Amino acid sequence: MSRWGRKNVKKAPEVIRTVTEGLKSLYRKKLLPLEQYYGFNDFHSPSLEDADFDNKPMVLVVGQYSTGKTTFIKYLLEQDIPGSRIGPEPTTDCFTAIMHGEVEGVIPGNALIVDPNKPFRKLNPFGNAFLNRFQCAQMPNQVLESISIIDSPGILSGAKQRVSRGYDFPAVLRWFAERVDRIILLFDAHKLEISDEFSEAIGALKGNEDKLRVVLNKADMVGTQQLMRVYGALMWSLGKVFGTPEVLRVYIGSFWSEPLMVTDNRKLFELEEEDLFADIQNLPRNAALRKLNDLVKRARLVRVHAHIISHLKQEMPSVFRKDNKKKNLIYQLPVIFSKIQLQYNISAGDFPDCAKMQEQLMVHDFTKFKTLKPNLMAALDELLSADIAKLMPLLRQEELEAGEQLGVQGGAFLGTRAGPFSEGDPFIEENGEACEEEEDWVVTKDKPKYDEIFYNLAPNEGKLSGTKAKDWMVSSRLPNSVLGRIWKLSDVDRDGMLDDEEFALAGHLIEVKLEGHGLPPELPNRLIPPSKRRQKGSDA
Repeated sequence: MSRWGRKNVKKAPEVIRTVTEGLKSLYRKKLLPLEQYYGFNDFHSPSLEDADFDNKPMVLVVGQYSTGKTTFIKYLLEQDIPGSRIGPEPTTDCFTAIMHGEVEGVIPGNALIVDPNKPFRKLNPFGNAFLNRFQCAQMPNQVLESISIIDSPGILSGAKQRVSRGYDFPAVLRWFAERVDRIILLFDAHKLEISDEFSEAIGALKGNEDKLRVVLNKADMVGTQQLMRVYGALMWSLGKVFGTPEVLRVYIGSFWSEPLMVTDNRKLFELEEEDLFADIQNLPRNAALRKLNDLVKRARLVRVHAHIISHLKQEMPSVFRKDNKKKNLIYQLPVIFSKIQLQYNISAGDFPDCAKMQEQLMVHDFTKFKTLKPNLMAALDELLSADIAKLMPLLRQEELEAGEQLGVQGGAFLGTRAGPFSEGDPFIEENGEACEEEEDWVVTKDKPKYDEIFYNLAPNEGKLSGTKAKDWMVSSRLPNSVLGRIWKLSDVDRDGMLDDEEFALAGHLIEVKLEGHGLPPELPNRLIPPSKRRQKGSDA
């Protein structure tokens, strides 16, 4: 074909199959050129990459030291995290990305930021002081197949500790807050004071209040009256720090696998945990909507940034008194913000923090700024007014398809849909193949002890109902999510009741958990009651 003929060949329209594909395309074609032209990266967050759109939903866990952040994550995963340590003193001094991997191990920060398949490449500007305190713990875990979790360093009080970090801690928090799907802010029921660094950290989360969930942890260590006072004090402190009339959602509970110290509020803790787990389980379903919302928020900030930079460029003299004019423009920035807001009919909420912008402008040469480029601004206006709207039918379709999925599964979430420990239907799974090899039942030696308890509970036709079994199991003081998992493992025949062998198995698993051991994801042969082995064998 001649070169004259090529001009008439029409390019096939791009086929968008998913919301994520559409957002990536819009960002590359219409938003990224504007960011690069006006140096958006120098004032705000770095440009986005494909991994930022493709990655699984992420949960950022933030709190002062010893509020139980790492224990909370371990509770969700029901598995130890590689390289972590738990104690009353500050033990987490790293940002740790906890992600799914077939092989368990820890990847250091400098290796993480060169991996194009992980969304951390743009953390490089924070330097070696940060990268030496950043790592990824990879592990095979069902929860991590749906989400990733970011564990942050424990926040300390006092200027000395803040300086010793060697990197801009609030800026790193802000970077993660802009990219994650959920922010869990942990407080200890015994330690509500908000230090200077904690105030700065909470300030870094501003603008992302829609992602924020507050957890009042270790609430089982105080009585009901004291808990009411603690809750009131926390709400007052949060209102003061955030400076907004909106009331943040606070979840109250004890998020670890140990027995409750004070059981007065057990029912409250169960309901609160159920709500929080449901919120986290829904993250994969809402991931596309979150990405769309974040891109719109970013596009509105880019538009404001372009107007600010172009206005400062126009106001600069071409030859003389440039330094004086620059200082005057920085001083007049609040007035400039108001002018731009009125001239272009832009919401005040789209503007960046004025004081921070003034500080950043001090080190820039205004003569190198760019004037307003109409074609770039027109493309951005089209993105906000029309292109995003075109993705909405695709978003609704994906939401309908995602509504049929279970969301986050595994770990502590297994116990949220199990027998009498849930308001919903029992979670029924197909039994696996029968084991040919017979092993001694490890519960045999303790069965007489459990038989005595079993028959004292007055079983009906040799079986205990879910209600009666639950009343006895709750006396262990273990959290409901743990007891739900024990029920699921013990009700081998899935009939919603426990016979004497299943009851003995439940008692054995409760003791195992009280001794600090983990629960198996499914019963090994040595734990399956003998009669159920025969039943499984005949079914096979």
